[in-house]
Amino acid sequence: MTMADDQQKRLLALREEIHLHSYRYHVLDDPIISDAEFDRLLNELKTIEAAHPEWITPDSPTQRAGAVAADKFEKVRHPNPILSLSNAFNSQDIRSWYERNLKLDERIQRSALVVEPKIDGLTVVLHYRNGVLVQGATRGDGEIGEDITANLRTVRAIPLRIPVDPHGPQPPAYLAVRAEAFITLQDFEALNHRLQEAGEKTYLNPRNTAAGSLRQLDPALTASRPLTILSYAIVAADGPVPATQWDTLAYLKALGFPVSDLIRLCPTLDEAISVCAAAPTQRDQWPFEADGMVIKLNDLQLAADLGIVGKDPRGAVAVKFPAREVTTRLQNIGVNVGRTGVITPFAILEPVEVGGVVVRQATLHNFDFIAEKDIRILDRVLLKRAGDVIPYVIGPIVSARTGEETPYQIPTTCPACGQPIENIPGEVAWYCVNAACPAQLVRNLEHFVSRPALDINGLGIKIVEQFAESGLVRDVADLFTLKREQMLTLEGFGERKADNLLAAIESARQQPLARLINALGIRGVGEVMAADLAKYYPDLEMLSRASVEDLQTIEGVGPNIAAAIVDWFSRPANQMVLTKLKAAGVWPTSIPPAPPAPGTQPLEGMTFVITGTLPNLSRDQARELIQNNGGKVTDSVSKKTSYLLLGAEPGSKLTKAQELGVKILDEAAFLALIGKA
Repeated sequence: MTMADDQQKRLLALREEIHLHSYRYHVLDDPIISDAEFDRLLNELKTIEAAHPEWITPDSPTQRAGAVAADKFEKVRHPNPILSLSNAFNSQDIRSWYERNLKLDERIQRSALVVEPKIDGLTVVLHYRNGVLVQGATRGDGEIGEDITANLRTVRAIPLRIPVDPHGPQPPAYLAVRAEAFITLQDFEALNHRLQEAGEKTYLNPRNTAAGSLRQLDPALTASRPLTILSYAIVAADGPVPATQWDTLAYLKALGFPVSDLIRLCPTLDEAISVCAAAPTQRDQWPFEADGMVIKLNDLQLAADLGIVGKDPRGAVAVKFPAREVTTRLQNIGVNVGRTGVITPFAILEPVEVGGVVVRQATLHNFDFIAEKDIRILDRVLLKRAGDVIPYVIGPIVSARTGEETPYQIPTTCPACGQPIENIPGEVAWYCVNAACPAQLVRNLEHFVSRPALDINGLGIKIVEQFAESGLVRDVADLFTLKREQMLTLEGFGERKADNLLAAIESARQQPLARLINALGIRGVGEVMAADLAKYYPDLEMLSRASVEDLQTIEGVGPNIAAAIVDWFSRPANQMVLTKLKAAGVWPTSIPPAPPAPGTQPLEGMTFVITGTLPNLSRDQARELIQNNGGKVTDSVSKKTSYLLLGAEPGSKLTKAQELGVKILDEAAFLALIGKA
C-alpha cells in the first residue's frame, strides 16, 4: 500500500468520524468529544484535502457548515446561509487571515474591526414581519434549520414584538436576526442546585443544557429553563439597515434586542489582536461560557464582496481560546488524605491538554459524587479547567462505553497509615481519624501553629515541612520537645533563628484551653466551638471523657460533631499525643464561669455573624464582646441569626442576610446594644 493510499484511507476514516461527532453535537446534543478535539480532527482533514484537492467531494465535512436538522421539528430554509467561521489560534493566524484578505482587496486597510465574544450556546435565527416575531429556527446545517418558534417564544430576552419608538429606528417590514441562545453560568448553577434538591438529574454544562432545552417538543419545559440570548447580526431585511457591523449592533440594541457589552470597535489590527490576547484572562469574570473571540470587518459590504472560501466567510475569523472542557480516558482513581483526615478521591487520567496545560490528574470531589455520576474506571470522562482552578471531572460520557469499564470501590483503610477509614451517617466525607497519620502531619502542624490556634510566631509552612521531612517532629506534641542543637542541623537555621523559635514555642505553652482545643484539628471544631467546649470542660482530660449525649447538651453541638469529638479522643494514636502534650507541660485549664442569672446579659439568646472590617474593633474583640455579653457568634448567616454585625467591604454574608431579612447593625449600633456606646 502506497503513502497516498494510506492518506486516502485516513481521509475516509476522518470524514466518517467527523460526521458522527457532528451529528451527536448538532442533532442529538450529546457530544462525546470536546470542541478542541473536534477542531483537531477537522484541521487534519483540511490538511489532507489541501494536499489532494482532487479528493474533495461535496459531502466532505469541510464543505458544510453544520449537521442536518432533526426530524422532530419542521424544517426551515434560511433566507441566507448561516455560515460557520474559520479558526485562528494565535496572533500569527490572525495576521495571516488579514493578509490573505489584503491581497484580495486593499480596502480592508480602511475598515475598522469589531471584536465580539464567541458565546458557547446555540445559534438561532429570529424572523420578524411588521415588527412581530413570526418564526424562530435553529442553525441546522447552515442552509436548513428546525422551526422552534414555540420554544423561542418562552425566552423572555427575545422581543415578541419590536417596540415602536417614534424617535428611534424603525424596523423594516421583514427582518431576520441572528443570535446566540445560552444559559448564564449563575443561572446554570442555580438550575442544577434546584434539580439536585428535587432529586432529579443535573446537567453537565450550560451549552448542552441550552441546546437541549430549546429542542424540546413541550414548550412548557423550555419555559422552565433560564434561557437568554445575545444578538449580533442581521441575516436578511426588506429595507435599509446599517452598513457597518458596529452600527448594526447599535441598531439591534435600539430595536430592543440584547447585545453584549463586551464587544469592542478596534481601528487597527494590532488593537484587535490585543483585545483577543487579553480575553482568555478575563473570561472567568464573564457571565457566560465563551470558547473564543470573533474578529469581523466593520465594513459589511466589503465583507460581502470578499465572499466565502469553502463554507467560511472571508470577512470574519474565530479566535479560539485554549480548551477548558475536553474528554479523556479515566485510567484509575486514587485518594489523597487532607489535614482533617478527609479522604478525597482524584482522577488519574490519560494526559490531555486543557486550558493550555497538560492535565494528568483531576479532582472527583467525593465518593458520593463518583456514585451519583456512576463514574467508572476506564470511562471516557468530560474534564473542565477554568482559569487557575484545579481541573475537575464533570461526569462520564456514558454513550462512549465499551463494556470494559468497572465500578469504583471505596477503600477501607487509609492509604498513608493503614488505619480504617470511616463515614459518619449523614455526612458525605470519609475520614482517617489517626492524628499521627503521616499524610496529615504537615497540614496538622500548619494548623496547630496557626494564628487562630497556638499562634507560634515564626513557624511557617517551610519550617513545618523541614521539621516533618527531617523526622524531628512526628506529631504536634513533638514541637515542645525540640532542642536548639536539633534545629541548628537544619538548612537555614542559625543560633538567633533557633532561639527566637524556641521562645515562641515556649510562649505557646501558656495559650488558653480554647486555643489548644482548636489546634488539635478535631473535625467540625473551629474557634467558636472550641471556646464553647472550654466553657464546659476545664481540661482535655475532662473533655476526653464526655459522651455523645453529654456533648449534645451544649448549644450548637449536634450529633455529628459530638460523635466526631468522641471518636477523636477514643483513638490510641490521639491519646498518645495528649499524653505527650501533658508531659511537656502543655495542659491549660479553665474554670467554667458560673452561669449568669437569666436575663442579666443584654445579648442572651442572640446569635451574631460578623462580616467586613469594623472601624475600631478587631474581629476577635467583637467576638469577645458578644460572648461576654451572653451572645453567640457563628460563621454563616441563617434564619436563626439575630444580627449581622456589618463592617466595611462585606462579603456574600450581607447579601444572604438581606435575602433572609436578618437585622443589620454597624459597630456604633452594636456598642449601643450592649451599653458601650
